Amino acid sequence: MKQERSRKNMGWDASFATRADSGDLNVGIIGLGYVGLPTAIGFRDAGFNVWGVDLSERIVNALHEGTNPLGDPDLDDMIPAPGSDRWHITRSTAEATAECDVLIVTVPTPVSPDLKPDLSYVESAGRAVFEAAGNGNRKVVILESTVYPGVTASTWLPILDELGLEEGKDVEVAYCPERFNPGDPNHGVRQVARVIGCSNPEVGESLVHLYRRLTSEDVRYVGKVEVAEATKVIENVQRDINIALVNELAQIFPELDLDVEDVLSSAATKWNFHRYTPGIGVGGHCIPVDPYYMMQRAQEVGVPAELITAARAVNRMMPKHVSGVLRDLLYQSGVAAGEGRVLFLGWSYKAGVGDARETPAEPLSENLKDAGISISTWDPYLAASDIPEGIEVIDDISSADGFDMVVLATAHKECVEIDWSALLERMRTPILYDGRRVLDLDAMQAMGWKANAVGSPAQY
Repeated sequence: MKQERSRKNMGWDASFATRADSGDLNVGIIGLGYVGLPTAIGFRDAGFNVWGVDLSERIVNALHEGTNPLGDPDLDDMIPAPGSDRWHITRSTAEATAECDVLIVTVPTPVSPDLKPDLSYVESAGRAVFEAAGNGNRKVVILESTVYPGVTASTWLPILDELGLEEGKDVEVAYCPERFNPGDPNHGVRQVARVIGCSNPEVGESLVHLYRRLTSEDVRYVGKVEVAEATKVIENVQRDINIALVNELAQIFPELDLDVEDVLSSAATKWNFHRYTPGIGVGGHCIPVDPYYMMQRAQEVGVPAELITAARAVNRMMPKHVSGVLRDLLYQSGVAAGEGRVLFLGWSYKAGVGDARETPAEPLSENLKDAGISISTWDPYLAASDIPEGIEVIDDISSADGFDMVVLATAHKECVEIDWSALLERMRTPILYDGRRVLDLDAMQAMGWKANAVGSPAQY
């Protein structure tokens, strides 16, 4: 067992890269949510002494008990047991800062109700670290939260000035965007490439050694902090645009009596065609949020982000479009207005993950409820408290009966592989809508379902 270091007030110096190579660093993770907790576990598994900080008493208490406080089941068997070596969990940023050489900030960067970037978490976390860093210690503070180019400098450097601290003397500031994919064991914290931005090239190059010990993939210093910031935000902007294209096509082709999946599969026979799949909408903490950060920055410099804005509008409106399709299916099948009962299979934004942030199931259900349709849901990854009020929660899928429509809203394995024949027998009206394009519609049709899907011509 590696001997834990107790020395305090260590930060960056000429030995940093060597210490990183050997795991002889204390690493603090500020924010133990869906990004921070896997990151903290990853650094511990890589051999570092880890301090995890979160303001949530619930999260901290769960980790002290060795249990998973989040909705990602991949973490269930990864939480260190109480008393494990190189694992310290606290609600005190000051305590962790005093002990650590490196502080990594992984707090949320949401958007406000008016779709503007909310940087309050980044600001408060940075302030808490800097206030505890002290003079002359050169603590390395790395932001991993998704932001637009220039946020690290514009948010954190004024705080340093206010506190009488100097970058390069009292602290070192860097940016390294997180990239891992929750629910995907092949692209976890320890399997994804990383990029590092830092105004001090010597510090930036030394941080490559830190992250190379964390991940088996490529790690590189890319120069200015703003380069790394921009890298992260455009990765998700690109995905939003690509998804918007197929979502728009999913609205056009059914009107031409074409199934969008047939068209996309045919187009994918060309070597340079990039295949995406339409759905009921885009959810999660990245794709529905990050484009607004880029749009904000473009507006600030006076450049219209027309393509990014248009793509975000398509994806944001997709639940409304789908709700119209679902209402028409119900009406054409003889279900009177205001009397329909719809069951959502899945509620979280992504298959295999118990995370309901920005899930398109919520706006879709709201649009249906506005038309007098009652909504129920079954999601084996979420608790009843995760589901909004006004939605009936089904605890046991075998008890679901009397519905007019089933919507596959999240492609959980458990949802895709239910006993479809048994559910069919309990339906009042046998309408099926695949909102994720993962079911065999022909097989479902043969079974007796009125099988429909996003982007397919309607089957009444």
